[in-house]
Amino acid sequence: MEGKRSEKVADLIQKEISQMLVKSIKDPRIGFVTITRVMVSEDCRFAKVYFSVAGNLAERENSMKGLDSAKGYIRKELGRRIRLRYTPEILFLFDPSIEYAIHMEELIQSLHREKEPNGDEEGN
Repeated sequence: MEGKRSEKVADLIQKEISQMLVKSIKDPRIGFVTITRVMVSEDCRFAKVYFSVAGNLAERENSMKGLDSAKGYIRKELGRRIRLRYTPEILFLFDPSIEYAIHMEELIQSLHREKEPNGDEEGN
């Protein structure tokens, strides 16, 4: 077997929702949202759509409200664009992994900055 059907469906859903966010969903509450991954149940009836958003906590909450209000439209469009027996119920979840990566990068950079003044010791 080449790959699980649910994984292929998840990839399609991620691609289609990302396109909708760019082209057809015009809710001003939705900021710079990126769909980071989609997990679909084995029977393809449920989809957890993970997203990340640039901005602070208030912008994240606004984006979540906008995505939740667009859920019906997104599901209807998915049903039109992807031929499935059942169009999955969608649950949007915030994905903190990008924020965590940025935080770790900032910590590493601060450690490098602390070491810089003592860089003269290497030459001796």
